[in-house]
Amino acid sequence: MLELLAPAGSAEAVSAAVQNGADAVYLGYGDFHARRNAKNFSDEEFAAAVSYCHLRGVKVYLTLNTLLSDRELEGAAAQAAAAATLGVDAVLVQDLGVLRMLRHVAPSLPAHASTQMTVHSLDGVKQAADLGLTRVVLARELSREALEYICLHAPIEIEVFAHGALCMCYSGQCFFSSVLGTRSGSRGLCAQPCRLKYGWGKRADSYPLSPKDLSLISYLQELRKMGVSCVKLEGRMKRSEYVAVVTGIYARALREEREPNAEELQALHDAFSRDGFTQGYYLDQKGPDMFGTRAENTPEPKELFAAARRTYTDTENPLVPVRLYAMIRPDEPARVAAEDDLGHVATAEGPVPEAAQNVPLTAEAVQAQLSRTGGTPYRAEKLRCLVEPGLSLPLSALNALRRSALDGLSAQRTRPPARETNPYQAGVRYPTRKEPPELTISLRRASQVTPELLDLRPAILYLPLDELAAHPEKALRTPHTAIGVTLPRILWDRELPDVLEKLAVVRERGVRDALLGSLQHLGTLRDMGFTLRGDFGLGVYNAQTLKELKHLGFTSATLSFELKFPQIRDLTKAIDTELVVYGRLPLMITENCIIKNYHGHCNCDNENTLTDQKGMHFPVLPAPGCRNEIFNSQTLFLADKAEDYRHLGLWGARLFFTTESPHACVQVTQRYLNQARWSPGAYTRGLYYRNVE
Repeated sequence: MLELLAPAGSAEAVSAAVQNGADAVYLGYGDFHARRNAKNFSDEEFAAAVSYCHLRGVKVYLTLNTLLSDRELEGAAAQAAAAATLGVDAVLVQDLGVLRMLRHVAPSLPAHASTQMTVHSLDGVKQAADLGLTRVVLARELSREALEYICLHAPIEIEVFAHGALCMCYSGQCFFSSVLGTRSGSRGLCAQPCRLKYGWGKRADSYPLSPKDLSLISYLQELRKMGVSCVKLEGRMKRSEYVAVVTGIYARALREEREPNAEELQALHDAFSRDGFTQGYYLDQKGPDMFGTRAENTPEPKELFAAARRTYTDTENPLVPVRLYAMIRPDEPARVAAEDDLGHVATAEGPVPEAAQNVPLTAEAVQAQLSRTGGTPYRAEKLRCLVEPGLSLPLSALNALRRSALDGLSAQRTRPPARETNPYQAGVRYPTRKEPPELTISLRRASQVTPELLDLRPAILYLPLDELAAHPEKALRTPHTAIGVTLPRILWDRELPDVLEKLAVVRERGVRDALLGSLQHLGTLRDMGFTLRGDFGLGVYNAQTLKELKHLGFTSATLSFELKFPQIRDLTKAIDTELVVYGRLPLMITENCIIKNYHGHCNCDNENTLTDQKGMHFPVLPAPGCRNEIFNSQTLFLADKAEDYRHLGLWGARLFFTTESPHACVQVTQRYLNQARWSPGAYTRGLYYRNVE
């Protein structure tokens, strides 16, 4: 059976989801989940929600799917241990450091890879399985063919988003909100700058970054057949009535194995949409038709929401089938038993029946009393009564026996499993590196590699795989500079054969260092003998992540540019660390080519720039696979702040070149080596001096 997973941003939303047929709900409490602006559960409310759901046969998944600092990990560990003790069925995670913490604090608590982990290939799923995860929530950008291929070979469960808001950027790779406004999407406080107006000229007059909401309601049977384990509904920031409407429609479609009717489709649209819905990614039909906005002052569908509210406030929907048994025999206490589909059995004993003076008790009369389970989560699926003739027992006694047996069954259903929990321990600290960091350089184009740049002797120079394979002469190592290959952050299974061929080419040319922005093809690169170096896409935010990367075989890792300098200084560094100290910071990587959407054809060779409502210009550059990367309007510049980052224990200070000319690359590098006085006209200090929420 395909599991239906519904959002629960409040206690009322829990009821709305459960009473409308959800098989599981996902919710967060505290400050460690990806919708921190949703109404938080208190400890008592969270415990009550778990009990409420488990009583009704519904699973509960806790979201711990944000990047956490070292100081936050202890609080998250206490929360995870409490959740494990309460019987939460699984935890969703993004941060490798959080996953490492969970293994120690609650080793038997299942963990799922959040979509924030950016898993989008079979190798990524296998890597998640190797990390001990039991389920992966795949990227929303994947097509049905990509999903089917992964499901066919996946060693663990696959979860797919089926309804709700689409992010423009691959989840877990968006820095737009944090770089522009210090509210980090990877830390649960995205300000949704993608929903604002942008333009391609001087005016911001359209919405090129605002996708319509996703809806796969017509493809549920197809998803079931391909082997998807769970379909997920988005909406923890939505009101409870919305949750009730959407969950109910999806639950009925799944239960009755049918497509939605016209009335249900209209209800989904009325509950919430942005100019309708899209299936563009699923059907592999990307383009401008996937985009839309929510009209201002859209009226609330009062009648629809009022009807939805009644589904979870007026009555209890009897969701749990039970079998009830009764035995009425002379000279023995009357007995009633209740059994559920999980094998729980609860029994109750009552008074000894008396000899009937007038009308004797019958099996039919006993069944009638036992079947009256209204007001409880139970429905009597089967009744078996042994009633010997000539006996009498008050109906009130039978009612009390039924209530007692069902109460006993409820106690068993809500009893948390016995789970081991351990106190959190940060573990060993590593000596701080005393030497100033080496200069490292990443480029986008082979033409940016010049003899003048190599004469400046950076420790390592990274080039994209496509560029290195097309220009193998650039792979030649110098006595002072190693050449490394940058892997695409996004790499679908259908793109892998071409990538493997190119990797073999650069490997043959002597390239040994590989810079990875995801874990998708870690095993392949390791088997090919590359030295593994982590890029910013891995989201390294705490020391536990560095320890996990060391365990996976990484030699170095690039720290998140959402960290402040004091946090970086205090990190114990299990492996060498790099930090981006110059360049246009990446804001988004998109599956939908907004350049092609605007021009109507490929136009990547020309300059493409988005303009926001403040007149700021954001370069849009091509990424492998006909994708786009959007970069910040201002350049990060820290050459005059070198003393601030030289004492942070870093191995590498990275110059991140994107749109710069070959001459500019040399100029900037000279400035960072104190060989020139160049500085950009306008620049930013990034997030290193600001508090990121």
